[in-house]
Amino acid sequence: MLQGKHILLGITGSIAAYKAAVLTRLLIKQGATVKIVMTPLAKEFITPVTMATLSKNTVLSDFFHHDDGSWNSHVELGLWADAFVVAPCTANTLAKMANGIADNLLLTTYLSVRCPVVLAPAMDMDMFAHEATQRNIATLSSDGVSFIEPEKGELASGLDGKGRMAEPETIVKWLGDFFAKKESLKKKF
Repeated sequence: MLQGKHILLGITGSIAAYKAAVLTRLLIKQGATVKIVMTPLAKEFITPVTMATLSKNTVLSDFFHHDDGSWNSHVELGLWADAFVVAPCTANTLAKMANGIADNLLLTTYLSVRCPVVLAPAMDMDMFAHEATQRNIATLSSDGVSFIEPEKGELASGLDGKGRMAEPETIVKWLGDFFAKKESLKKKF
């Protein structure tokens, strides 16, 4: 159900960013075209070269190209996408999204998209359970943002609990089911 879909993948600064490489491969195998926007901190966890190679598209992180000054248009990205998936999505990015803060290209793009937004949180269990994070999730949910729940298991901190980003296969299945349901509803009307 992802054949021909335009998936805009946002990657934030989390150790779970390595899963974005697998997610990109799986989306492309399903027939999707993938473009990637990374926060500046995400580049500390996985390189734009890796993600550009896998997606076959230039990875965007800055508002401007530093060599020629040309602009990376968050508006064009927002119009291009059939879905904007942020995986992994950190507590920091969740908070900024919930409050309309747009201090990087990923966040500016979020405020510009017209397509469904899907977040796959990844953070330590105490951060995920914190009242502020849960309040931000509730705010974004009420704004129509969808969430793919984090999983329980061993976390980068060494603790064991809920906060692991959902596995790439789970995210791809969620997206496939979402678009299938959307197509089914179109056929009814």
